[in-house]
Amino acid sequence: MSAELRISRSRLVANLAAVRERIAPSELLMVVKDDAYAHGVETIVEIALDAGVTWFGAIDPPSALRAKAVAGDRARVFCWLTLGAEAARVALDGGLELGVGDADYLERIAEAAQDTAVVHLKIDTGLHRNGVRPEDWPAFVARAAELERAGRIRVAGIWSHISEASDEDDDVARAEFDAAVATARAAGLEPEVRHLAASAAGWARPEFRYDLVRVGAFCYGIRSADGPELPGIAPAATLVARVTAVRADGVDIGIGSLDGLPSSLGGRVTVGTPAGARPLQRVGLAESTVAAWPGSAVGDEVAVFGPGASGESSATTLAEAIGTVGEEPVLRVSPLIPRVVVD
Repeated sequence: MSAELRISRSRLVANLAAVRERIAPSELLMVVKDDAYAHGVETIVEIALDAGVTWFGAIDPPSALRAKAVAGDRARVFCWLTLGAEAARVALDGGLELGVGDADYLERIAEAAQDTAVVHLKIDTGLHRNGVRPEDWPAFVARAAELERAGRIRVAGIWSHISEASDEDDDVARAEFDAAVATARAAGLEPEVRHLAASAAGWARPEFRYDLVRVGAFCYGIRSADGPELPGIAPAATLVARVTAVRADGVDIGIGSLDGLPSSLGGRVTVGTPAGARPLQRVGLAESTVAAWPGSAVGDEVAVFGPGASGESSATTLAEAIGTVGEEPVLRVSPLIPRVVVD
């Protein structure tokens, strides 16, 4: 294979330390959705566990179940996709804690659970991305309290999503969230954790951190598109491809659109080479072309994206060049490209 995604253990650990320091005393819930942002769930969870992370989460059950299989009793794993009865049973049997933002789903979980199901109840604070509407919340938490007394569920958390469209909108959402927590407690529930913020709000606004902060891309060193650089954070993954041919007008590298490299990057970005940054001239199906440098040779390594050690751009900088989100270039990397852990 002429390409690989190299995961730096030391860089990932440093990112986790920077995030945890930033959000303290709140705890980090490290998001590992989509195969840990295509870095590989098992690899990332093992490293994060050794670094002291005790919460993981994913919207997709496969990533969450894989995380729990690695973590065992060393960490708790939260999954927030609304599931059918059988899928919920599999998730609960796998040790997951489930996000519940729908009254019917609460009943499915209570019915599916072999033992007491651990759930986090979701209030819709205005984003309308799932969640119980405020006018339905009192009846919802009253029913949850009833099921908890019966031993069918245990309400471990209250949570929500916010839009992060403006500080004003988010402040309104936070007030709605606080009211929902108060209503839940009045109904007899005693949630262990409250979590409202994801990466951006959790990083920038202390009042949104509560007990847990769900942080995904920042842990991997992926900043938001059009967002600022983050102190102590750098890309943990470097996509490397080797030179397969040298020509007078450029060198070919063994990666292309079939491997997940967006064809629209051609002519818009630079990559890292042994001689520093060089333009990425073209993205083909299986190979791409980079401007040549003195002494170019077959087998030379080219960094398509990474922390910048060879002059390459970050994945987010590539994303900005084609008008997409920072994590997309990483998520598009084919699962057939090996993931290799380096120091």
